[in-house]
Amino acid sequence: MGTDIGERVAAALPADRTRKEIAQDIGMTPDAFSRALKGHRGFAALELARLADLLHVDIHFLITGEPNPRDVLIAARHSYDHATGRRSVPGEDTDRQDLQDVVQLYRQAEPAHLPTTQLPANVAETRQRLGPEFVQPFAARLESMDIDIVRLTGLSTAYSFTVNDRAVIVLGTSGQWFRDNWSLAHELGHLVLRHGDLSRSENSRRTAEVQANAFAAELLLPEAEIRGLDWESVSAPELAERLWAFGVSTEALSNRLSRLELQLSPATESLLGTSTPSLLRRHWMGFGDGTPMTQRMTDASQRRFPTLLKDAHLDLISQGLVVKAGLAWMLDVDAETLEVDEPQRSPALGSAELSDLLGL
Repeated sequence: MGTDIGERVAAALPADRTRKEIAQDIGMTPDAFSRALKGHRGFAALELARLADLLHVDIHFLITGEPNPRDVLIAARHSYDHATGRRSVPGEDTDRQDLQDVVQLYRQAEPAHLPTTQLPANVAETRQRLGPEFVQPFAARLESMDIDIVRLTGLSTAYSFTVNDRAVIVLGTSGQWFRDNWSLAHELGHLVLRHGDLSRSENSRRTAEVQANAFAAELLLPEAEIRGLDWESVSAPELAERLWAFGVSTEALSNRLSRLELQLSPATESLLGTSTPSLLRRHWMGFGDGTPMTQRMTDASQRRFPTLLKDAHLDLISQGLVVKAGLAWMLDVDAETLEVDEPQRSPALGSAELSDLLGL
């Protein structure tokens, strides 16, 4: 058992820190830490607790090698540093409380029995279930598949998890609809591919990120469709129309074309080097009517909770099973001013009533 724990700890150690530094952080000598990793001594309970917190790995997993059945495994869209080749979630610590609050809302709604999410098996089935031209109503199409979409102000990146057998994707509010679409597709990839971050080593997380990005690329920019288009002689208006239809950024489209090793004209390369809003504003034929663009921006900038979850809380409040603070947070209002149907509280018993009740 000790050797197994040591192996799991070793696999979770970050590549950018020495074992001596880790040992010092958890209050062990380097020698004791080295022997524990090799199974020559056991880890004390406090040492394991400190390691789990330091490495962002569940202590249940370190001890047993199995995910904690009570934990919600959260996958996140990572930032990529081209200079170092490392992927990270810089805002993970500040996002943690919001994510815990969202998970708590779903756990509180458990008595309402929200429908179980039946995830598709692969990207082909995902496209089939989403239906044609799904990009603009992406969030609504996902919720029709019982995959909930939550948007919160201030969140640094996108996350996904499953709680009470209900799949949830949580996004920040940015107004960048093209980034929103990629985040939805990326986190959907994590869900469909059954990824989770809490019990994964750094190498596993890196692999999961690559797989989720590949899923998003094939979902939004299918290889067969991309290869079937002429990218060498495409005009600026045609390129803008394709970009709008795909619902991605110029950078995402450029990266996809590069990975598929498709030939582009210098003019097309130059256009894809501009920002997404700039290309669409100058060349998209539909820009004259700004409503579609504004609607996409508005949708990507608004706080959002699924109607099903809010309805569940409203019903549970009326039964006295949950308090209204959770619903108020979803609605972004003060709980004291929120008027909902609540069960009447019995008046407090006075001393005479207590005496009668006790037979005194």
